[in-house]
Amino acid sequence: MIRFENVGLRYGMGPEVLRDVSLHISPRSFQFLTGPSGAGKTSLLRLLFMTLKPTRGSITVFGKDIATISSREMPMLRRRIGVVFQDFRLLDHMTTYQNVALPLRVRGKEEATYRAEVEELLHWVGLGERMHVLPPVLSGGEKQRAAIARALIDQPEILLADEPTGNVDPPLARRLLRLFGELNRSGTAVVIATHDLTLMDQINARRMILDQGRLDVYD
Repeated sequence: MIRFENVGLRYGMGPEVLRDVSLHISPRSFQFLTGPSGAGKTSLLRLLFMTLKPTRGSITVFGKDIATISSREMPMLRRRIGVVFQDFRLLDHMTTYQNVALPLRVRGKEEATYRAEVEELLHWVGLGERMHVLPPVLSGGEKQRAAIARALIDQPEILLADEPTGNVDPPLARRLLRLFGELNRSGTAVVIATHDLTLMDQINARRMILDQGRLDVYD
């Protein structure tokens, strides 16, 4: 589904943030991405989501080299990827329900076809009583859960999550991890960036360790 070959990344004229990164994300796979702060995990996720292009090397997503993908093709490819970044990116003028339903609306689906599904997912992540409030009213943990629900609602082929349990308590973190596991078993490849070793110990999954811009992979 995704392949990196000797990828390097730098910002401007600065030093390389990522160096000679090679990896592949297979269908239905589950992997953790870990490493110290500043190692480049968020940059790697942005490359996976195609909001950055590498300085060197090649990245292939769904069989397409991103260096040659047209601007018209890019949104269609991104719709096949669910993403949860640390800044949440919720729209403050929309309710929690509307934020979570947004990917389905963008695809032109009628609300009657997805209302029950959105409400069920919101209840599952503990936001059943908060679905009609606006994001500024939500706590950090609630915003995190809303962002996760929005990423999951369209059953993406790949889910990328940057510290998805960083703002929730341990019981909810375990519950969210079970949700990621269920999504994976239904066919979605999952990539979770996390510092939480306890979280990683709960699932027997591949570990990708990023340190000083270099990636080691342990199956």
